[in-house]
Amino acid sequence: DRAATLLETGKLAAGALTVGFENRYLCKDGTFRWLQWTATPDAEAGAIFVIARDVTAAKAAAGEIVALNAELAERVSTAARVNTELEAFSYSVSHDLRAPLRSIDGFSLALLEDYGPALDSTAKDYPGRVRAATQRMGQLIDDLLSLARVTRAQVHTAAVDLTAIARSIAAELRRADPGRAVDFVIEDGLLAEGDPKLIAIALDNLLRNAWKFTSKRPRARIEVGARTDDAGRAYFVRDNGAGFDMAHAGKLFGAFQRLHALAEFPGTGVGLATVQRIVHRHAGRVWAEAELDRGATFSLSFEARRQGGIPRLSCSSRTTPTTRRSRCARSRRTRS
Repeated sequence: DRAATLLETGKLAAGALTVGFENRYLCKDGTFRWLQWTATPDAEAGAIFVIARDVTAAKAAAGEIVALNAELAERVSTAARVNTELEAFSYSVSHDLRAPLRSIDGFSLALLEDYGPALDSTAKDYPGRVRAATQRMGQLIDDLLSLARVTRAQVHTAAVDLTAIARSIAAELRRADPGRAVDFVIEDGLLAEGDPKLIAIALDNLLRNAWKFTSKRPRARIEVGARTDDAGRAYFVRDNGAGFDMAHAGKLFGAFQRLHALAEFPGTGVGLATVQRIVHRHAGRVWAEAELDRGATFSLSFEARRQGGIPRLSCSSRTTPTTRRSRCARSRRTRS
């Protein structure tokens, strides 16, 4: 950097100050060191007072930051492009695959209706299996699109009445299957902050999950309640259903991951993945605790303080039978 250095020394000779001037020096080992100079000329003394600071490490760090920012910008751009492509693909799947699936299902039904009497039991079973497979694939497509919509949706924070949402979902479940004996215990005054639409979707998935996995109980019980501890106020959905082995809990929130056989409990394995996506959209996390054949608990905690305009969520379901009984005794509950 000789040219720039000579220019700066010329300014000093003319009486100008030097502040923050940087140049490189070649060391004996072949490496370069950056020095930052501050200099003041004193004409009467015929001297220049100089301070030099080695800023090599800072320059290297700044270079790394620039490179990392460039890489991050490229990744953000790539992610945005991929998301746009995935959105287009989702709609393409929605429209392009539904039509042939409807045709397969429709012609299978026509075969059974028009030629059913001429078919033996084995031949009748084949179209039935085809119809079941096409309907399941159609449900998978619907669930995939729902998961994509949740991922893209903007988060708008507001007050959320979890009690009202839970009771509405419970009433809908009862209407859909009035023959089932299910006790819903929904606590009064469950208020939280978050995106009302997204939280309603999460609660709907959790309650429908509890409804499904208690289907083999002669008297099912589903609770929606809250607790308060040092971590804040937590909300939970608990059931006395099939539960699951905690050794497989790592698969719980993965899309299309199932802990029970399809013949035992129907479903596509997307519901809990949707719940996790919604919690992540609120900068939180979710987990569950269960015992095989002794029910499961899913807990969410919506903290009152906000970070960047979005409430932070954390989850815990580590409760014991004793703490559950004492908490239930203290809480005001209503049966819906």
